Formats: sequence, structure tokens, C-alpha cells
Amino acid sequence: MGLNDPQWGRKKGNSGPPDLDELWRNVNKKLNNLFKRKGGGGEGSGGGEGPVGGSPKRYSGGVGLLAGLLLLMWISSGFYIVNEGQRGVVLRFGKYIETTQAGLRWHLPYPIEVMEAVNVSQVRTVEIGYRNNVRSKVLKESLMLTDDENIIDIQFAVQYILKNPEDFLFTNREPESAVMQAAETAIREVIGKSKMDFVLYEGREQVAAQTTILMQGILDRYKIGVAISKVTMQNAQPPEQVQAAFDDAVKAGQDRERQKNEGQAYANDVIPKAKGNAARLLEESEGYKQRVIVSSEGDASRFKQILVEYSKAPGVTRDRLYLDMMQQVLSSTSKILIDQKSGNNLLYLPLDKLIQTSGPSPTPAPVPETPPPAAQEAGHDSAARTREAFRGRERETR
Repeated sequence: MGLNDPQWGRKKGNSGPPDLDELWRNVNKKLNNLFKRKGGGGEGSGGGEGPVGGSPKRYSGGVGLLAGLLLLMWISSGFYIVNEGQRGVVLRFGKYIETTQAGLRWHLPYPIEVMEAVNVSQVRTVEIGYRNNVRSKVLKESLMLTDDENIIDIQFAVQYILKNPEDFLFTNREPESAVMQAAETAIREVIGKSKMDFVLYEGREQVAAQTTILMQGILDRYKIGVAISKVTMQNAQPPEQVQAAFDDAVKAGQDRERQKNEGQAYANDVIPKAKGNAARLLEESEGYKQRVIVSSEGDASRFKQILVEYSKAPGVTRDRLYLDMMQQVLSSTSKILIDQKSGNNLLYLPLDKLIQTSGPSPTPAPVPETPPPAAQEAGHDSAARTREAFRGRERETR
């Protein structure tokens, strides 16, 4: 009824709220007139019936149309859309029928079949040993016993996704609680087989990896229908009651390792040097041995050769040996011997050679030699040869 209706806001000539009963009668009258027009009649073709009356055929046509519309609406209610990353689980009278992929799907409308959408791409998380924050600890879950009979406080989180929606929905009554219990069981088994220092320091990644494998095996055995994506160690430390003592023990262990490393470094520095010195001494001794042996063999061979020559000319060989020895001895000294009996008026002193000889690295200077008394006793010929040799050396020096 519009605002321009003359009956709106009027009742028996008085302004005020409309009469609801009268409005309802007018609505029924208009509905009856509408059905009569659809049935092919009007007021003139209805006989003596009133405006509300009508034939059964008219009523049956309207009910059939209404039933058809309702049936069409009921059938169309079976269409549903499964979003990307979800799976549609269809149930018929509460029994599992199928799992549909993403897209536009249809099932028998309610109450015959119903569809439940399950998100299989969502990463779900359970927390062990804490709730929402590592400071809000749950000691009943976090305190665990290690293999060396020490107690540690551990908080970790498990992230997982659904890999089988049917098992997740129907195999277990409380799958999230089952995941949490499986995670706690797995971590306690791994911690119970590990040392305390290994769990607190270098073995966190290995503990998380072993827990993931063990936990996935437990969940697959119970058919939970989830896949573990990651196990994250949030915190691992001794209980607060023994934290101070544990810190002291850790510092002592660090000092021990530091001193051990320093000792090892000192050993690595000294031992190679000692081994090098020992090897050098061995090589030097071996070289000295070979040098002495070769020198001895050379001296023996030279002595045999001199012996052969001595057997041929004893006097000459004896003088030659004497002169060679005196040359060898006098060449390493700075003293000068002068033979006054030779009658030489011109005396030459090699001062430059003497200065060089008095230096840090003396070099043997040519020294005039005089025959010893033993050479004079050898005979006149030997003395003459000695003087001639001395004069020849003096000439070479000049």
C-alpha cells in the first residue's frame, strides 16, 4: 500500500494510524483478484460466489506453480563452490561419500547430502611447553629428563598441514589433541636418548629433525591425516632453580676448553720445532759421518800413493812432505820468518797482505820459507834445492 492511498492514515474521518485488520483484508482481496486473473475469470464469470471464492482448478494451478518454484530452489541449493586450497567432503545422511576438488560442484540438497569444506593449505600450529608466549610456560609439558639424568626446560612448536581430510575428520575424535600428544611423546623420546649439553648447544637441529621423523611415524600409524612441515625449538635451558649453578658449570667448562686449546696451540708450536731440530741434527750427523768416512778414505788412498813414491825416492819425498806441512801451518799465521843467511840485500815485506791477514777473515799470505836444520843435514844437494825453491817463491811474491 502506497503513501498516496486514501485510506493511509485515515480512519472514519479521523487522522491517526491505519487499521491493520482493514489493511490485511485489502491485501487478501488483491491476492484473490490476482489468482482469478491468472485462472481466466473475473467477478462476472464467478456466478454467485463472493470475491474470495474460486474453482478448485484455479487453486491447483497456483499450488503447482508454487511447488515447482520450491522444487527448483531446493535443487539449486545443491550447488556449492570449493575455493582454491580447500577440499569439499560430501556426506550422505552422515556417511562419507566423496572428496571434491576446487571449483563449482553439486550434490543432493539438504537434508540428503551436506558438504563440509576443509582447508588443506592452511599451516596449523601446536605449541608444546608454552601457550602463545615462551614466558607463559606449561611446566607439565616442558620439563623433560635427559639421558645423563638431568632435567631441562624445552618449549617448541609444531607446524603441520592436512594431507588426508577424510582421516582428519572421521578417523579420530580430536585430531588436534592427537597431534599435540604425538609431538610431546616424540620429543620426550628423543630428549631421553640425548645428553644435556648436546640438546642445549650443538644438537638442536638434530633433535628437531629426529622429532619430526618420529612424530610423522606416530601420526601415520594412527591415521591422523596430517603432514608435519616443521618442528621449531623455541627455547631450551635448565630449570630456573638451578640456572645459576648451571651457568657456573658452563663457565668452568669454557675455561677448561680455553686452557686445553691454549695447551694444544703451544704443543703445535713446540713439537714441530723440536722435530725439525731433531731431523736437522740427524742430517748433520749423517753428513759428518759421510764426510769423515770419505776424508779417511781419501787420506788412506793418498798415503798409499805417497808410500809408493817414498819407496822410489825417500829423501825427496820426505822434503816435499816437510815443505807442504810447513806451508800449511805458516799460511794460517800472521808471523813472518826472515832468512838472514841467504845474503839477500833487498827485503820485501808485503804490508797489504799483512793488513788483510790481521782483519776478521784472515787469508794466508805468501811466506818465505827457510829450510830447517834437518834439511841441512840431508846433504849439500838438498840445501841447494831448498834455496832455489825459496828464491823462486820470493820472486813470485814480488
